[in-house]
Amino acid sequence: MTTPETPNGVVHRNIKAPQSEEISGPAAGTRNNMSDEDLRQWQKHAQRVKEKVLEQVQVQLSDLLDQALTETVESFTQTQATFNGKTTSKSAPRSQRTDDGKVFVARPSLLDELFEINHIRTIYHMFIAVLLMFGLSTLAVDYIDQGRIVLEFDLLFFAFGKLGAVVWAWAVMFLYTLLVPYLTLVIWGSLYHTCPSKLGLSLGTGLILSAVQTYVLGLFPIFVVVQYQLPPASRFIVILEQIRFLMKSYSFIRETGPVIMRNTPKEGESPRFPSLSSYLYFLFCPTLIYRESYPRNTHIRWKYVGITTGMIFGCLFYAYFILVRLCVPVFRPETKQPFSKRTMVLAVFHSILPGIMLLLLCFFAFLHCWLNLFGELLRFADRMFYKDWWNSTSFANYYRTWNVVVHDWLYQYGYRDFLWLSKKKFRTAAMLSVFIVSAVVHEYALAMGFGFFYPVLFFLFGIFGVVFNFAMNDKRQSPVYNVLMWASLFLGQGVQVCLYSQEWYAQIHCPRTENSFWEMVTPRSWSCSYQR
Repeated sequence: MTTPETPNGVVHRNIKAPQSEEISGPAAGTRNNMSDEDLRQWQKHAQRVKEKVLEQVQVQLSDLLDQALTETVESFTQTQATFNGKTTSKSAPRSQRTDDGKVFVARPSLLDELFEINHIRTIYHMFIAVLLMFGLSTLAVDYIDQGRIVLEFDLLFFAFGKLGAVVWAWAVMFLYTLLVPYLTLVIWGSLYHTCPSKLGLSLGTGLILSAVQTYVLGLFPIFVVVQYQLPPASRFIVILEQIRFLMKSYSFIRETGPVIMRNTPKEGESPRFPSLSSYLYFLFCPTLIYRESYPRNTHIRWKYVGITTGMIFGCLFYAYFILVRLCVPVFRPETKQPFSKRTMVLAVFHSILPGIMLLLLCFFAFLHCWLNLFGELLRFADRMFYKDWWNSTSFANYYRTWNVVVHDWLYQYGYRDFLWLSKKKFRTAAMLSVFIVSAVVHEYALAMGFGFFYPVLFFLFGIFGVVFNFAMNDKRQSPVYNVLMWASLFLGQGVQVCLYSQEWYAQIHCPRTENSFWEMVTPRSWSCSYQR
């Protein structure tokens, strides 16, 4: 039997192949193992990169979606026009698209979203570490000075003293704000469409309500603060609640009054009024713009409530340690040096660190924690109480994004109403009027809270703030302007902490000798030269 010849190349390949397989088998296995290990490492690396990219994109995407949703809702609610019972969807003119005011949509607070990113949460952890260092330093100093650990928190208890007077004063203001504006609206609305003199009825009702408002929400809180000599924190509670109740009651009347005037009831029917429960909800929910209904969450996250409450108390102790460790040792009378330009400049720059930390604490404790706490308890879904003000490259944007709750009220009832009265001719005057009103209210709160008049904030906010608002406007987009904005905040907070601290001790050790007007408005630190 003959075997057919095969080509040499084929024979060579068939013979060598098994040998090559035997020789390279272990090496090939090693290469396969290494390839599998590299593939697994690469997959893990790709997964980590994916997570990081998603975290970084999440915030920006959420902002874009919120903006798109808001614009969609505004476009839908503000451009539809009803004529003879038929709804048309023609686009309204640009000047009319904001006539319905603020639109509430369900959205979380910005910091809640940012805290889901590990890099941002690390900054939060750093602030907690600084708080722990403040506590340890206080314990160490007390142990060295007195030979034992002292946990008295005397300054904290002093600041929140006489809470009984605060509670009953708040109860009076709350009951008045709940009942009087609501009943006034119901009585006025019941008579408006049947009264022959609608203008006379409206003017008379408005004058009476304004007089009662001035007495109960205007003079009564001032009387309580002065008569009972409340300490600083208790004073601020009463005064800030006074301002809040005034703004809330005004928004309620301002939003519901025009609706009642426009909607004439049919014969035999009564006018439709907002329910008392919706007004009661409005008095506690974290917004200053009244609506009969708001977007609501389905349930309360009690774990979130507990964590937020703990953060509020943490911020309170944080502020206490800042004052005790960084402010009191510098400005108390025992360490006061003769006044000179050098000592003043050093005092201002020393106050920059505690000043900016107090600013960040006030923002985090109130605009984030406090408002989110009430929002969660009331299932209030629109949590946009602030925006990314820290990225601002202009003071105009900073003022709009620092406190969205108050900005919405000022824009709605200050800026827009001014433009409506002036037929949109004096936009600059409208902006200036809003600045002046805001600066006056801020200065009033500080004057009543500290117990003395020293218009530092008024000049910084009402004068320099206006200049910066026009000088650093929205056209400034370079990161350099963000640096300038932060530098201005640092210096402004240092000036405020320094001057208010000096005036506080001057008021204690150099009290007024008479009650004349100039004696009351002249800062005592200008003439007080106490020594110990």
